Amino acid sequence: MADKRKRAAKPLAVASLLAGAFRGKPLERRFEEAKIWQIWDRAVGRQLAAKARPSKFNDGQLTVVVISAPWMQQLNFMKRDIAQRLNEMLGKELVREIYLKAGRPAVAEQAPRPSQPTRRALTGEEKEKISRASQEITDEELRRAFVKLMETDYSAGHPDEDT
Repeated sequence: MADKRKRAAKPLAVASLLAGAFRGKPLERRFEEAKIWQIWDRAVGRQLAAKARPSKFNDGQLTVVVISAPWMQQLNFMKRDIAQRLNEMLGKELVREIYLKAGRPAVAEQAPRPSQPTRRALTGEEKEKISRASQEITDEELRRAFVKLMETDYSAGHPDEDT
């Protein structure tokens, strides 16, 4: 005779249970907004995520803490694209505006870095990338700071894998 017992369903993830419990309630939106922190690294890439982190979200405005003025300048040009990528990954338009704020971003979990990073000479291709990336910066002091930052990053072995 065939066994007519039903198989037990797979256990649900706590996140799914909470999402279901708060569906239609004000906290549902907060759970959706919290996903921004979960997808940030994938949305902006590792290099950018190391220099800028989301710090708060309120009524469509995402505040992002950025490590330095040159990176703030670079992110200023990328805000619209970043918001679009985040919204695509979230599956809805939550981020309408990005506000950049100078500071020390909370670091995502990373392997510890050696106290004295080893430096290497830049390749011609890396120098060309840095030149192209900095050519539209009109302020000379800002351009020099940006070039120095990029040269340091490349020579330390942290090229922009995502571009």
